[in-house]
Amino acid sequence: MAARCRLAARFHHVHGANVRLDASRTRATRVRSFAHGLCFSQEPLAPGQIFLVEIEEKELGWCGHLRVGLTAHDPQSLEAVPEYSLPDLVNMGDTWVFAITRSHNRAAAGEDEARGPPSDPLLPLRQARIPRDTLVGRSRPGRYSHILDELYRLNVLPATARRSRIGVLYAPRPDGTADMHIVINGEDMGACARRLPAARPLYAVVDVFASTKSVRVIPVEYGFPSLQTLCRLVIQKHVVHRLAIEGLDLPPTLKSFCQHE
Repeated sequence: MAARCRLAARFHHVHGANVRLDASRTRATRVRSFAHGLCFSQEPLAPGQIFLVEIEEKELGWCGHLRVGLTAHDPQSLEAVPEYSLPDLVNMGDTWVFAITRSHNRAAAGEDEARGPPSDPLLPLRQARIPRDTLVGRSRPGRYSHILDELYRLNVLPATARRSRIGVLYAPRPDGTADMHIVINGEDMGACARRLPAARPLYAVVDVFASTKSVRVIPVEYGFPSLQTLCRLVIQKHVVHRLAIEGLDLPPTLKSFCQHE
């Protein structure tokens, strides 16, 4: 699964007409208009594998936000990339996409026992246990970054705020189907679509739509956090805010990781 995770943690070369990808295919920017912003994961997702993006840029003047989901359509097989995920791609069938708003994506209380408390450092989702720290948005270092970081962690900010991290994955069921889950800043919104055909390859869908202008794929660790992640947690715990990290006697790469990722 590790090799597939690395391949899937970037965008497919097939995408909407208004999307531009960076050289690594981990950043997608809609360069004009408000539509034709469809993107897909490079590879189908494995069961329990999350495709996580961070909102990097917003654009004023448009109504609507980021849309995410899953599709059983191989992007390579599309004659043309649809203008919209909703309704165009969904109307093609075997596609499940939702506009990101916390009120609409949150599952009813008690519906999904796999969520786990927000204080749990690992987000449990049936076959996956994902370090929650990676899933939570983080502001750029600044005077109030320590306050904003706490708001991301508590999920107080709007789901589509800059630096929010939004992920999609599917969790297999005993009957051979799967449930699609959307995760917003480390909080599982519950099963928003049920009985997906888990036997078929499922690609992540990210629609860089309207007020969302640019997103970046965030690589995700599985199981126990890496030593680098644990170092970051300890360092951030012992500083007032992330600007103070710059003055520590640490390697430059570790400083950057603690400040920005």
